[in-house]
Amino acid sequence: MKRVRKYYYNTDTHRFEKLELSWKTKLLRALGFFSAAMVTAAIIVAIAFQVLDSPKEKQLKAEIHLLREGYYNLQNELNDLDGQLAQLEHRDNNIYRAVFEAPPLPDSVRKGKEYSEEGDEGIVANTVKLSEQIENNVVALRKRLALQKTSYDTLEQLVATKEKMLSSLPAIQPVSNRNLERVASGFGYRIDPIYKTPKLHTGLDFTAATGTPIYATGDGVVKEARYDNGGYGYHIVISHGYGYNTLYAHMKKMKAKPGAKVKRGEVIGWVGSTGKSTGSHLHYEVIKHGEKINPIHFFFNDLTAAEYERMVKISAASNQSFD
Repeated sequence: MKRVRKYYYNTDTHRFEKLELSWKTKLLRALGFFSAAMVTAAIIVAIAFQVLDSPKEKQLKAEIHLLREGYYNLQNELNDLDGQLAQLEHRDNNIYRAVFEAPPLPDSVRKGKEYSEEGDEGIVANTVKLSEQIENNVVALRKRLALQKTSYDTLEQLVATKEKMLSSLPAIQPVSNRNLERVASGFGYRIDPIYKTPKLHTGLDFTAATGTPIYATGDGVVKEARYDNGGYGYHIVISHGYGYNTLYAHMKKMKAKPGAKVKRGEVIGWVGSTGKSTGSHLHYEVIKHGEKINPIHFFFNDLTAAEYERMVKISAASNQSFD
């Protein structure tokens, strides 16, 4: 490309003459261009440092991300373990110890040191503190697990000394229900099927075809076997001793007779829809010292921990009862 030459009009000579720049002007222009270039470069570099990460920064950020992700995963696992242990502690205090009439362990003894959780700043700023926190959480879990094991050892000793009591207590479902799909209505306030108003439902309703066998849920003596025209229809009450009775209502036919001794798992009658009933089902109650309590806690011979939790959720649904 040809160099462009610049001319100017000389008013003295009245001619166009070639423009010649002095060395000072050339130097000043060069210095100005160089300064502008340096300033521009500095601005670009500053912006790049603010927006773009260096390879080392990228590596550090990746490590921080992995650390944060690992921390969250570990914290979630600890929370899950804490939840599962809390369920075991609840069952221990409110079911097993209640059954054996042993005093519950107070929360202050069980819990020990509470968990602590840090935010993102704590994760990044102080890994030593983070490590100590996780270690403390694990130690707290181990302490609670050790205490729970000791509690179960105590219960095991009670089992050995109360074998007769164990065989007498209601501990299985009154109808075959391995898939847990037969619980239609639980204990608590439910919609009455006749009057359509909320009413305390004092047992569990198990849906089953007419003629399905009904089993005694614990050893005992048949206290009552009769027809109640006003509500339960054909029903049986078994006295298990130790303050426990169970009631089986709306039977099609009764097999057990008053005064008869029955064993857990023995057929005592068959499902029907007699009395105040809107469909074929069994209404089952557990009564302790004259008070009707939730039967959901008395299936410990039948259910695993996971099945028990599922049964609790099913029975807690607000719906309409069958009686």
